[in-house]
Amino acid sequence: MTREIKIFDTTLRDGEQSPGATMNIAEKLSIARQLARMGVDIIEAGFAYSSSGDFDAIRKIALEVEGPTICSLARAKPDDIDSAWQALKGGANIRIHTFISTSDIHLKHQFRMTRDEALKRAVDMVERAKGYVDDVEFSPMDATRSEVNYLCEVLEATIEAGAQTVNIPDTVGYTTPKEFGDLISAIRKQVANIDQAVISVHCHNDLGLAVANSLAAVYAGAGQVECTINGIGERAGNAALEEIVMSLRTRKDIFKADTGIVTEEITKASRLVSKITGMQVQPNKAIVGMNAFAHESGIHQDGLLKEKLTYEIMMPESVGAGKTSIVLGKHSGRHAFLTRLEALGYHPNEAELNKAFERLKKLADQKKEIFDEDLEALISEEMARPIERYRLVSIHSESGSELKPTATIELEIDGKGHKKTGHGDGVVDAAYKTIASITETKSVLREYLVKGITGGTDALGDVSVVLEEGGKRVKGHGADTDIIIASVHAYLNALNKLAASSAKGPEDQKVGLI
Repeated sequence: MTREIKIFDTTLRDGEQSPGATMNIAEKLSIARQLARMGVDIIEAGFAYSSSGDFDAIRKIALEVEGPTICSLARAKPDDIDSAWQALKGGANIRIHTFISTSDIHLKHQFRMTRDEALKRAVDMVERAKGYVDDVEFSPMDATRSEVNYLCEVLEATIEAGAQTVNIPDTVGYTTPKEFGDLISAIRKQVANIDQAVISVHCHNDLGLAVANSLAAVYAGAGQVECTINGIGERAGNAALEEIVMSLRTRKDIFKADTGIVTEEITKASRLVSKITGMQVQPNKAIVGMNAFAHESGIHQDGLLKEKLTYEIMMPESVGAGKTSIVLGKHSGRHAFLTRLEALGYHPNEAELNKAFERLKKLADQKKEIFDEDLEALISEEMARPIERYRLVSIHSESGSELKPTATIELEIDGKGHKKTGHGDGVVDAAYKTIASITETKSVLREYLVKGITGGTDALGDVSVVLEEGGKRVKGHGADTDIIIASVHAYLNALNKLAASSAKGPEDQKVGLI
């Protein structure tokens, strides 16, 4: 049987405690509405007593957001409880969440209270909250560093006082999965009335274990997880909602549990929170990172193209992330390259594919990201490339404010090597004049056009030229991150077309001419 785990989202409260993540009322309301669309069970909208802004945000969300239970945090103090009620009253589904520490470290150094005093305060404030609302949650702060018998005594007393949810916080991110799972099991065994409350967990990520600890608690019987979008929160953050939800959904066979979250809304929520808080999601972040469903390895790409289950344990569509991304780069294989080309409408033969693939590898060493426009430039040049009479072997150029533009060109003409150095008004002019000298061609350059195919300083440059010779005009194309090399490729591409057209019969000479 699959248990349903409640998702308690504290993005608007604990998440806002991330340095620099402060949100205004309109922004909080926007996120709360997205959380409601996503099917979150409880939204902790803020800490009413802490500021007038939090109070107003909680009040607005409680009155305007339908679906989830709306909650306010409150210290175990009368004024906090009263303030939480004033902010929440009138809402359809509301909860007061009150807390006090139970660890000796906190009681001695921060609260300066005895265990008995903390126990009495916890019970009194749960009862006070219960006088306002039916739904009360109690948290023994720093529970994972509390003495277990005392912790269980406090939990039993607060449940008796009316708490319907008891939350076990790993406040400083100190515990480990096995240890935390054992603690939840101990609570289930030692707290006599635990069946009258839902066990919740709230884990911080100081050791990078927040999600693992939360899942261990679910495995041990917890029924609610407190988490945040993108894992934002105090210090190193909280358990990430998206990771909790998709772990349970993907591994129901292990946890025998799931949530009511509409997972297709996860990516929207992640991007909204990131935009509002200014806290960017790391590219390799699980579930919502830019690279979460991106594959560059040729082995992985080949497997995915044959069957997605080979390298994807969940579908990107299931979290609203669009489609799997096949990233072409230095590690990609021919299968992925050909698949992308075919999607763009190109169907090269094997020779054309092989040549374009070699150029892709070189290009991937030169620039970080390969765009579809880059691929189109590569393949269109190869597919339009005539039988090469002239082939570039190497180019060396020099230019500067005090130097005469010079180009040294080495070509193969019909398989034989030729090399010359020439000068011009610029490096491109020097290269073209040198090529004309080597090839002994009399073509005239009618057009020369340069454009950047993609943005950035590492953009692939596309050069188009129009050459005229003997009454024939042809267009040549070249592409490279080095604009001089692209210019030389374009010029040679046009010369090869002229040479090919001269070798054809009168009817065939129309092919490739403009």
